[in-house]
Amino acid sequence: MKSAKYYLAAIVAFTIWGFFSLILKPIHEYNSLDILFYRVFSCGILMSVIAILFKRKAIVEAWDFFKQMNKSEKRRTILLNLGGTFFLVTNWFTFIYVMNHVSVKATSLAYLVCPILTTLLAYFILNEKLSKTQWLAVGLSCTGCVVLTYTSITDMLFSMAIGLSYACYLVSQRVNKGFDKFIILTFQIVMASLILVPFFQAYSGPVPTDVTFYFCIETIAIMFTIFPLFLNLYALSGINSSTVGMLLNINPMIAFALALWVFQEPINEVQLVAYVIIFAAVLVFNQNFFVTIRKKRILMSKGN
Repeated sequence: MKSAKYYLAAIVAFTIWGFFSLILKPIHEYNSLDILFYRVFSCGILMSVIAILFKRKAIVEAWDFFKQMNKSEKRRTILLNLGGTFFLVTNWFTFIYVMNHVSVKATSLAYLVCPILTTLLAYFILNEKLSKTQWLAVGLSCTGCVVLTYTSITDMLFSMAIGLSYACYLVSQRVNKGFDKFIILTFQIVMASLILVPFFQAYSGPVPTDVTFYFCIETIAIMFTIFPLFLNLYALSGINSSTVGMLLNINPMIAFALALWVFQEPINEVQLVAYVIIFAAVLVFNQNFFVTIRKKRILMSKGN
């Protein structure tokens, strides 16, 4: 099945992000902006080095492709990439702040809201079609989020900010085509670094001296930023953004489990029921994919 590799890429990316709290919590005493600064700068340096050493051909091809575009196409490409940069930076800062100063549950809720927002944005902006079953899944997901809202309206507001920023990123990058995905990501993160440089001197705290801080930052840069974001962009090149958005629910399911069993955050029965509803929504939304895989396996077994 051709789309299986794109599904796998999305699943791996969102599974990795589900464990983000494990590496972010040890540095929760640091200012959220400091974590953002060092994360983005580390990613920018690492990806620039990789691109220069191993992706020079792709850089040349991307530049040649850009030069061949007409003015409107160039403007659209620039806006898509600058917009992607803005959405990423906004998402990262709000996520770090909420994770370290509000609760793990609130970030988990954010990525439960995000798939709904992504699906709706993709429907209205990209005209991505949804089946009746998929609309049912969206309805189930909405129900779960509404149930969670009753437990904390503050968490919901923070979650909306995180979820909307990433939903906008997913939808914008779905139509950002024609370039090597690693080059796109490198450009966006380098631009993010340049945008943050003027703010670093004014808003950063004392230079950290703890080795743990730098270990966590480099782990975040490589394992929780560059690798999953690349997989995410790759997934978007093969499956639509609404599907990627619904698979994003894997992330909060893992985060929810960590909040419950690792960080011992209080979780009541209402919240548990809501998460079960949303998990069911993921299965319903992607049922066609599961049915196709099952049919393929049956055909293969008959062939053997």
